This record gives sequence, structure tokens and C-alpha cells, in this order.
Amino acid sequence: MKKGLVVLIVLVVIALILGSSFVSRRNQMAIKREAVNAAWAQVDVVLQRRADLIPNLVETVKGFAVQEQIVFGDIAKARSALLGAHSPAEKIAANGQLDSALGRLLVVVENYPQLKSNENFLRLQDELAGTENRIAVERRRYNEVVQDYNTYISLFPNSLVASLAGFARNDAYFKTDEGARQAPKLNFDYGNKPATPTPAPAPAPAKP
Repeated sequence: MKKGLVVLIVLVVIALILGSSFVSRRNQMAIKREAVNAAWAQVDVVLQRRADLIPNLVETVKGFAVQEQIVFGDIAKARSALLGAHSPAEKIAANGQLDSALGRLLVVVENYPQLKSNENFLRLQDELAGTENRIAVERRRYNEVVQDYNTYISLFPNSLVASLAGFARNDAYFKTDEGARQAPKLNFDYGNKPATPTPAPAPAPAKP
């Protein structure tokens, strides 16, 4: 009888240890998943901020480059896709399209240096450049917390707990290694471009 009681006590103790470990690991996963959600919320805010700035920027550029309808149409489509996306994965994909469309707009802008004298454009340029920097910071932080979460639930025995508790891997990363998905570098400083050096004149031929 004593032997059976000892075995029972040992089993109860083991069950309590395992249960406590399960709950602890599950709670840690929940914390990390919430960190991912919080980081994404910050990304979403700055993506929305950029989407709000783009129409005014496009309208200002149209005043100088009204004929660039293809570029303006691409930006409108990409912005609409971003605003219509729901999941992080959809928004990340739409953001990549918008990055590419904005890059093409910047190429257009480079052909109209007179924009630098437009006060509205200068203000929008500063706001958009600041927003792009914020996007770069927030999406890097988002990628880091997603990686931390994925790594944690992949480790053994966390993987068993994750499987039992319904924690799935999150593959909605910003792909920073693809040029098309990188934030465009906003450089509107046309006035500070170094002047092209004038080649020295060729020496006159010697007289015979």
C-alpha cells in the first residue's frame, strides 16, 4: 500500500511539474504573440500615414508633370490595394507594390527640378521622408519580434506546447533583401548636386 501511495505521489508531482511548465511556456508564447501584434500595429500606423500623404504629393507633382498618367495610375492602384488589404501578409505585399510605384514617381520628379521651389511640395517631401524613416524603423522592429516568436515556438519542447496550444508560425515578414520591397530612398535635394566638371580644352596643335 505504501509503495502504491509513493508511486501516486511521484506521478502527481511529475504531473504538476509538467503542467506548470506547459502553462509557463504557453503564457510566454502568448506574450510574444502579443508583442508581434503590437509591433504590427505600429507598422500599420506609419503605413497609413504614408498612404494619407501620397494623394497630396501626387496632386502637387501633377501640376508639373501632368502627362505622367501611367505612374500616377500605378500609385493609385498600389495605394488602393494597401488600403483594401486586411491581413499583415496582404498589407506587406501591397506595401511592396507601393514602394515600387513611389520609386517610379521619384524618377519622374527628378526630371522636374523646378518642383524644389514649390512650398507645398517641399513640405510634403519632408513629411514623406520622415514617414519613410519611421517605416524602416518600425518594420525592422516588427521583423525582429516575429523572428523571436518563431524561434521560441520552434525550440523543443516549446514546439510540442505550441502544437497543443494552437500557436502557429508567423511568416508575414518584410522581405528586406529584395530591392523591390525596400523603402524608396527619398532624395529631392536637386539644388546640392555637384556640378559636372567642365573638361579642359584640348591643347592647340603646335605651329610648324
